[in-house]
Amino acid sequence: MKIGTWNVNGIRAREAQFVQWARSEQADVLCLQEIKATPEQLGETLTLLPEYYSYWHGGPKGYSGVSLHVRKEACAQRPEFSHPSFDMEYRVVEAKLAGDLTVASVYVPNGGKDYDAKMRFLAAMREYVAGVHASGRRLILCGDLNVARTDNDVHPKERKRGAIGQRTDEREAFERVLACGLEDVARTLDPTSDTLFTWWPPWREMRQKNQGWRIDYVLASVGRGLSPTECVVRADYGTSDHAPVVAAFTVG
Repeated sequence: MKIGTWNVNGIRAREAQFVQWARSEQADVLCLQEIKATPEQLGETLTLLPEYYSYWHGGPKGYSGVSLHVRKEACAQRPEFSHPSFDMEYRVVEAKLAGDLTVASVYVPNGGKDYDAKMRFLAAMREYVAGVHASGRRLILCGDLNVARTDNDVHPKERKRGAIGQRTDEREAFERVLACGLEDVARTLDPTSDTLFTWWPPWREMRQKNQGWRIDYVLASVGRGLSPTECVVRADYGTSDHAPVVAAFTVG
């Protein structure tokens, strides 16, 4: 199984890049965040990938927004798309696939305008993960989680004590999510890299210098028969300030 996630920072500006990425990856599931478009603004984008079952979850003001796309060849019929109770500002969509696998596309609030809301969201996400596992289902949660887990996930020149995205309390909240039975797939496969970043400040050629943060993740119920074999950052792809992250699994 192959799954990809990407904060596109506006799907209308990157429709062609999204379609090219989807067709080059040939992934079974694709998750997007920050689509920044209403259903009316999406227009033809809604049908750009006829080979996928697609669900677009965009807000009325073109703010935030997520989507989830499941390859028809990997799913006999359209999956059940829905929104967990902690969804706010069009930030979460999940799909229940055949068998016992749930996939979620999640866009955690940045926290700059309302840090308490971010912390409440992370706490609710922990309850969601625990609930999915308690129901007997497996989970792959993908998206822009807006937290760099450790200093190793931030370039040394970008490390700032107390900066939102690097604070101790939000990192602890992230770890509580993982403690509910998920693993950070990139770190499972590459536990020590200090150059593995997914977002770069959009100035001073920071991306070209690879002076960034790792805030986009694939988290999975690895101990429940999902065995990761690859997790890569497509650091050179696209014009978003985030790069796509692609993971592959064997499913037992």
